[in-house]
Amino acid sequence: MKKFTLLFIFFLGLITTQAQQQNATFTVNPAAFNEDDEITITVSGIDLSLWGSTDLYLWAWYFDLNDNFVGNAPNNGDWTDSSNTTTPQVFTANGDGTYSITLTPTTFYGATGIGRIGMLAKAQDGTGDNKTQDNLFEVGIFQLTLNTPTDAVSIIDSGSSLAISATTTVNADFELFANGMSVDTQTGITNYTNNYTITEGVDFELVATETGTSNSLSETFSAITTPVVTEAAVPAGMEDGLNLDGTSATFVFFAPGKDYVHIKGNFNGNDWSLDNTYLLNKDSAQDRFWITIDMPNNSDILYQYVVDASISVADPYSTLILSEFNDAFIDNATFPDLPSYPTGKTNDAVSWFKTGEAEYVWQNTNFQKPEVTDLVIYELLIRDFDNLHTFDAVKNRLDYLQDLGINAIELMPISEFDGNISWGYNPSFHMALDKYYGTPTAFKQFVDECHARGIAVILDVVYNHATGQNPYYRMWNTSGGGYGGQASADSPFFNQTATHSFSVFNDFDHSKQATQDYVKRTVEYWIEEYNVDGFRWDLTKGFTQNCTASNDACTNAFQQDRVDILKEYADYQWDVDPDFYVIFEHLGGIAEEKEWADYRANEGKGILLWNKQTDPYNESTMGYHDNGKSNFSGVSYAVKGFDGPSAISYMESHDEERLMYKNVQFGNNTNAPTYDVTDLSTALDRVELAGAFYFTVPGPKMIWQFGELGYGFSINRCEDGSIDNGCRTNPKPIRWDYLNVADRTDVYDIYAKLINLKLNEKIFKTDNFTLSGSSTADKKIHLTDDTATGDEIKYVTIIGNFGVNTLSINPSFQETGTWYDLLDDTGASIEVTDVNAVISLQPGEFKVYANEQKSLSTPDIDNILSFNAYPNPAKTAFSINESVQKVFVYNITGALAKKFEGDFEAGTNFEIGELARGLYLVQIQNEKGIATTKLSLR
Repeated sequence: MKKFTLLFIFFLGLITTQAQQQNATFTVNPAAFNEDDEITITVSGIDLSLWGSTDLYLWAWYFDLNDNFVGNAPNNGDWTDSSNTTTPQVFTANGDGTYSITLTPTTFYGATGIGRIGMLAKAQDGTGDNKTQDNLFEVGIFQLTLNTPTDAVSIIDSGSSLAISATTTVNADFELFANGMSVDTQTGITNYTNNYTITEGVDFELVATETGTSNSLSETFSAITTPVVTEAAVPAGMEDGLNLDGTSATFVFFAPGKDYVHIKGNFNGNDWSLDNTYLLNKDSAQDRFWITIDMPNNSDILYQYVVDASISVADPYSTLILSEFNDAFIDNATFPDLPSYPTGKTNDAVSWFKTGEAEYVWQNTNFQKPEVTDLVIYELLIRDFDNLHTFDAVKNRLDYLQDLGINAIELMPISEFDGNISWGYNPSFHMALDKYYGTPTAFKQFVDECHARGIAVILDVVYNHATGQNPYYRMWNTSGGGYGGQASADSPFFNQTATHSFSVFNDFDHSKQATQDYVKRTVEYWIEEYNVDGFRWDLTKGFTQNCTASNDACTNAFQQDRVDILKEYADYQWDVDPDFYVIFEHLGGIAEEKEWADYRANEGKGILLWNKQTDPYNESTMGYHDNGKSNFSGVSYAVKGFDGPSAISYMESHDEERLMYKNVQFGNNTNAPTYDVTDLSTALDRVELAGAFYFTVPGPKMIWQFGELGYGFSINRCEDGSIDNGCRTNPKPIRWDYLNVADRTDVYDIYAKLINLKLNEKIFKTDNFTLSGSSTADKKIHLTDDTATGDEIKYVTIIGNFGVNTLSINPSFQETGTWYDLLDDTGASIEVTDVNAVISLQPGEFKVYANEQKSLSTPDIDNILSFNAYPNPAKTAFSINESVQKVFVYNITGALAKKFEGDFEAGTNFEIGELARGLYLVQIQNEKGIATTKLSLR
């Protein structure tokens, strides 16, 4: 059997707590065994209290006779619950601190032809690295062990000898091959030794055949002569990473303190070997290594750097990587023609690029970003937005989002992260696109199409930390280049321990120049390569060097070093794109946030801050107002303390519980059955109410995906339907069928009308506004546009009943006269003779009044011909305010539901009573052209 080291890491795609892995000692009795022998596995060195566990579980996997991974043990259970299986694999405590389990491989794995078994010990729930290291054991009485050399590649001075020694468990005949030629044979022995003189690079294979049989095992290893590094300056204009000019590739690699670096891959016959032909030059003045190589045209090029002949890493500035763990689960529809991982030739992430590719031709080069105060951002996780989980799938949903009225989409992290099923806050390669969502071209087409529709694209970026896969972490850590351990003291990038109290994975030290250069280089790439319009910076609290992991007070306090470095990063983004949206998820003290909000604001810039208002809005929708818990006045940037609209307020985000879930589970039902917030229809009405007191407040806003349809599944929902905090990042149900529920499309329609008002009536940009009723069920908003002229709206008064009883509310209108209900399509109005005359509102009812009337007709999709379908919503029929020749009614999936052809006058009734309730698209054709609008059927 050919033996090589494999590192098995079970990426769960979860953001975990600090690692609690324990290194244990595993022994097998008997030490040599066949696949049908009973064996006892004993583990020592485990402290279960560190995991908060009482039982120790075995997690196991196996390989075939060629050392190819086959699968996991059938009764492993779930990583989060090893007891979730018919026969849990529980170790027995021996009473002396050791634990044992007895099994027969063929029975245990339900397989034959087993060449190697792998295992670890874990707590019932392995989350948070509650496990030991991986362990591998060979199967078969006849075993070969290579004792020296211990490294896969040995560095030997030319003319010196390489000591080779090996043992077998029974007598064997040995034969040593050097570069494919037989150079030594020794027969009938169990101990093999040889000293081989090295004058050039040699690939060895030592073959042992059990004496008298044909059973053979082999070990492969290599040796090269000690490299002689050429000192040479990095060519002018070359950046870190790959610099491709046609088929000429210059690779630049930052590696301070390292002696030499090779590059290996699938190019020019290298075949992943360590070869001094591909030894990089060294520029000591810049701590960089580099090499220029002519590559074949129109080819997929795969490569890694080998640092000091001991650690193989992908390029930290890879734009795409291949993964031995994840790529098998990415289908051809998501990422066509994905090259195969070079299994058996190397391990860990591999850099990938293609020569001869044509550059993408952008179709929309004059996109004008929405003004900050106009921003209506739609935050989405591609994985949970569409079952196809691709950029193309989201692009195909843009009609839906455009009709809603949003003008920006914020994607949760799409740079390369560990695993596939993830929120993306476990980044490994900050410049690489994660292939689980599609190709670079597909992402560019998505951005292009968004820009064509007036929609900006914002990316969530994670520069607080990196996972163990990050090459710059692996090059300087205490696990010898592995994924675990911690950063070593000489790391140019990472803190040994986190300097703030919200740390996950490995904490970047942003005071170091290397880290700053890395951040700036990758930031620039995303802006220039993909034309994105903004970044939302995750966990900016972690950018200080002044605190400790246990000191929340310090982390939350004003930190000047954090202010300074984040301003520097903002400047760099604006240097690349002067109109770039710079958004921080800080959620900290107002003094520090105001520093950023005011920064370069006089130039029309300023940094935007996430403004969480989930709790007070949800208390309001649930109907609870005691002790000021429903005070959502913080949605106002003025109340928050900013001079301008720097606060991106949100009722829901990826990190917060869903309003509807708590409405239905915990809403106020003290007046049930007369009025019960936990009733689905009532709960949805209250989300509409919250929207009226959200979108109308001046300043940027954000919607979490499907919030406009009243998404009702908990953020902590597990895939089996249970609720558990450990399931927060698990996949959630994708419910496009909500579009067939009229009560849910009502929310969509109200949101669309409110967004339409926000974007098209300048009063909703005013800085003269107040919110009142912060601690009571009756709430009000007053807006005044002191610049209004003619028939422009000067005053808006919004009143709402967030209680569970009928209320009489004093609207405090700004003037007497005619006031119009802006959300009533019929143009309803009231005559106000007493500005303080109370108005009675049912629980959950609200009104948006203005002193001038504005039409809020449903926006058409094609923008070729404008028309109205009415009434909308319709019950059994609808009419069109245009004469038409063809009318097509499509359901939300795009299927034709009904069609009408002929010469129809304006106002003709089109009967659709037989159709199911839900949202439809109506397309008309006449001599003016073609147009489409949406129609709700009740």
